[in-house]
Amino acid sequence: MSASRTERLLNLLIALLNTKYGLRRSELRAKVYRDTTSSEVAFGRMFERDKGELRQFGFNVEAVTDQGWGSDDPATTRYRIGKESNRLPDVSLTPEECTVLILAAQLWEHAALGSAAVDAVRKLQAAGGLVDAELPVGVQPRIRPAGQAFEDLVAAMHAQHPVSFSYLAGSTGKEQERLVEPWGLGSRFGQWYLVGYDRDRGDKRFFRLSRLTSAVTVLEKESFTPPAGFNVRAELAALAELPVQTAVVDVDQGRLLGLRKRALLGPDAAPETGAALETGAAAEPGEQPAAGRDRLTVPFRDAETLGEELASYGPRVVVVSPPELAAAVRRRLAAAAEFTAAPVPEVAFPGAGPAARPRKRTSEDQLKRMLQLVPFLVHNQGLHISEVAARFGVTRKALEDDLRILICSGLPEGYPDDLLDIQWDDDHVFITQDLDLTRPVRFTVDEACALLTGLETLNGLPELAEGGALESVTLKLMAAAGEEGLKAAALSGPEVAPGNSATLATARAAIRSGAQLHLKYFSPQRDSVSERDVDPLRLYSLDNTWYLEAYCHLAGGLRNFRLDRIEDLTPNGRPAAGTATPADSFPVKLFTPNDDDTVVVVQLAPRGTGLADDYYAERTAALPDGGLLAEIRFGSTDWLPMFVAQHGGMVRILQPATLAEASRQWLAAALTQYEDLPDRPID
Repeated sequence: MSASRTERLLNLLIALLNTKYGLRRSELRAKVYRDTTSSEVAFGRMFERDKGELRQFGFNVEAVTDQGWGSDDPATTRYRIGKESNRLPDVSLTPEECTVLILAAQLWEHAALGSAAVDAVRKLQAAGGLVDAELPVGVQPRIRPAGQAFEDLVAAMHAQHPVSFSYLAGSTGKEQERLVEPWGLGSRFGQWYLVGYDRDRGDKRFFRLSRLTSAVTVLEKESFTPPAGFNVRAELAALAELPVQTAVVDVDQGRLLGLRKRALLGPDAAPETGAALETGAAAEPGEQPAAGRDRLTVPFRDAETLGEELASYGPRVVVVSPPELAAAVRRRLAAAAEFTAAPVPEVAFPGAGPAARPRKRTSEDQLKRMLQLVPFLVHNQGLHISEVAARFGVTRKALEDDLRILICSGLPEGYPDDLLDIQWDDDHVFITQDLDLTRPVRFTVDEACALLTGLETLNGLPELAEGGALESVTLKLMAAAGEEGLKAAALSGPEVAPGNSATLATARAAIRSGAQLHLKYFSPQRDSVSERDVDPLRLYSLDNTWYLEAYCHLAGGLRNFRLDRIEDLTPNGRPAAGTATPADSFPVKLFTPNDDDTVVVVQLAPRGTGLADDYYAERTAALPDGGLLAEIRFGSTDWLPMFVAQHGGMVRILQPATLAEASRQWLAAALTQYEDLPDRPID
């Protein structure tokens, strides 16, 4: 039986790393590949493919030619890999720099760049560059990538493959197919943007990820070359903010307090700045709202953003003007209603826990893990095998499969001292022969982007930007990352500085001193304002939205409060009771599970699969169309119809049946208000 592809690549790598003068292709064929059946041409093609794959890991395969010496290889070429060409340079960090670096790595909440950040930190740990560091109180920002589209676009951008997707143009309101070379991704004005070359239009274009109406298709057989020196942050800085407009909406009396707080004085009102605002095609002169409703005038900049919010309010609000806003709301409601009416798939969860996202696994993935595993084991001798598996995010069986391949891998001669020596007989893993794989491989593009983009994002936090650690650790990582670090300019994170610095400062001071706080809080789900006493535990953020995790004495448990919804926050003169501690893990979950939660089964469309992570699905199951079934706990189910309406065709409720029916009725009642609106987009 021939060796697996992973084992072959690993043996080839070890052989080329551990030869001073190089090995001829004939020697490699006999001693590493043990190939005696394929033709010389077929073997040559396989060898060239393997060299290319090693190159993708940063291992430069050198070719040394001896002219006129020997005839077993036409060019008498010997191959080797320099021991230093592929290794992560030594990076020595101070405790202050380690603190900043760990914060940067933790920014990515989940998904591909989150895994890349973990891999990068693991490499630094294996190289001995990280020391113990304590995270500062109240500074735990996070970036939430924009769903599966973000994942696919990052992968295509780094692999330099064009992509296609359906896109709702803001200028015309029409949905069109786009073919784009993805140059960069970044956040601006609270939205994620793709910057790239639109092949159909022959020019550079900006695409808001929230306007993508289909999954992203990566054209893996095609490639492109991005512009030299491209910097997505500079590109997005040139984008002008949309002008302020006003919307006229009719709202149920006594409802939607959050919308009312933002409303102007009347349909013809303008902001205090004196800027002229267009109210759009307002109601006919003298027309009044229906009985039981109030007419509000609400300022906004983007119809899609406000449309998402208004769609979630369902039948409690109707847009009077402008027509493009009404069309945006109706489109979301119609898409949600269409999804809820589609045939219901079989509800079954074959395994426990969240299912892995559908993704093609390759031998390169396994080899990448093994190249991290060896230096990790060298520097962490004797760890329990279950802990090692948890550190690498794999099952025990998958880890043992990796270890079995490793212990069969080594130098071409294959003597006992020529093989990797790893034991785990007592469930504690030890490695005694590492064949010079103790130093980690250089950062990949994803790893360099995850850390360097995270450090750039932290520059928005004054307490970090003012110190020298942020700048110094960035320079050290840029030097260590080399060319891969330059590619980090294609990714830019959001601003993470809090909008209300006074509230943040009050909360941080209370956390440090152990003081209890009294707050007045607006809850949009309950559409009410409440007052409560809380024991503040810690602060964290999602993009530029900051949260206070605290023990709420009114609710009798841990709660998370958005800082921008806290209307008043003051110490009440009492010390914190100390009855609760922060959740053990980081990132903090926005939702704390309780025994009386309702377990809800939802179906997620392919472009909405990221919601399973956002809402901490306990179990998921992949669907044939690329979507997911997800089982999620919700403490309050009254707002679930709003949840379905807001996401416009990305999610629907399957179980319990009563909640599924409630969401259908909510959508139907909301759509009735827009029956006279034409189905076609507004030109």
